[in-house]
Amino acid sequence: MNAHHKPVYFDHNATTPLDPRVLEAMLPFLREQCGNASSRHELGTVARHAIDRAREQVAAAVGVQPVQVVFTSGGTEANNLFIRGTAAGMKPGQIALSAIEHPCVVGPAQDLQRQGWTLRRLKVNRDGVLDAADIDAAIAGRPQLWSAMLANNETGVVQDIPAIAERARSAGAVVHSDAVQALGKIAVDFRALNVQALTVSAHKICGPKGAGALVIDKRLDLRALLAGGGQERGLRGGTENVPAIVGFGAACDIAMAQLGERSKRIGALRERLERGLHGQRAVIFGEAAPQRLPNTTYFALHGIHGEALVIELDKAGYATGSGAACSSSSDAPSSTLLAMGIEPELARGAVRISLGEGNNAEQVDGFLQALAAVAKRLRGLQAVAV
Repeated sequence: MNAHHKPVYFDHNATTPLDPRVLEAMLPFLREQCGNASSRHELGTVARHAIDRAREQVAAAVGVQPVQVVFTSGGTEANNLFIRGTAAGMKPGQIALSAIEHPCVVGPAQDLQRQGWTLRRLKVNRDGVLDAADIDAAIAGRPQLWSAMLANNETGVVQDIPAIAERARSAGAVVHSDAVQALGKIAVDFRALNVQALTVSAHKICGPKGAGALVIDKRLDLRALLAGGGQERGLRGGTENVPAIVGFGAACDIAMAQLGERSKRIGALRERLERGLHGQRAVIFGEAAPQRLPNTTYFALHGIHGEALVIELDKAGYATGSGAACSSSSDAPSSTLLAMGIEPELARGAVRISLGEGNNAEQVDGFLQALAAVAKRLRGLQAVAV
């Protein structure tokens, strides 16, 4: 790729560019407004008011009261806070997770397993949707904790969390959903989802990295992971990252104002992309699911390794992803695709396109041309090697 050309960014599920309006909201707190929100002087009060305002903005984005929003350093910490923090007040029992959860949900659950908990992984079908019979079987085991992501970061498949939560809660489980990928792309309403805890993050909605939140039911018995100065009502000790929290609030406001129009426009772009991919005989994972995020396409071309495709597409000027950004250093096929029953050979070919605000039809068409050329070249190299 020519060094003077900016790559076309098709990896918005990994992270998003910072919206200039978000940066503008943050700048005073990176420059002159240096106060600690716990300080009693005027600069401290300005910081405290800024956090309060951001808490209102995040709360409005998911339909809760500000008191239900606990700020964290991101989605990973929020997921850990729910799993470890809720389990801390319980005797070891069963924790149920979908088989396609993010590593930051699986990791703390596996830690509970080492402490005597039973870990149950809920199956998904070939479309990436939670298996109804396995939900029944899991509920019969009366799990105490239950976590299922709202939208998968790789396939974009959206789960029917309200229905799942209703059944799990009626069996006595405390239910959580990781909504990090869903926020800003589809409507996320805490009450409608019927969960007791929900995870959201700023950097997936054109906000800064390093800010997230666990949204909780006020009756949830949650123990802190970090002891400190009593910030976040004692649930998250440590001086607040005021610029990042302010940025998170601003990003929520912008995302909510643009949600309907943005989803429609980006959904149309994805349709254009997938028509072109079908023309190249690509397999699109999760395509038959009842609902997917409007911006996400996860595909493979038979006989082509996904990692090689991502590298060659990058050279051609297109930034794409292969699976989850947090675990893309591993050469193993996506655990999400394996859980869906996709053959390992095909799963190794997986490439994710996740569209965003800055993308347009011209870029999609250019990408499809580049993909055809790159695929032809890679197949040619393979034929020579054989």
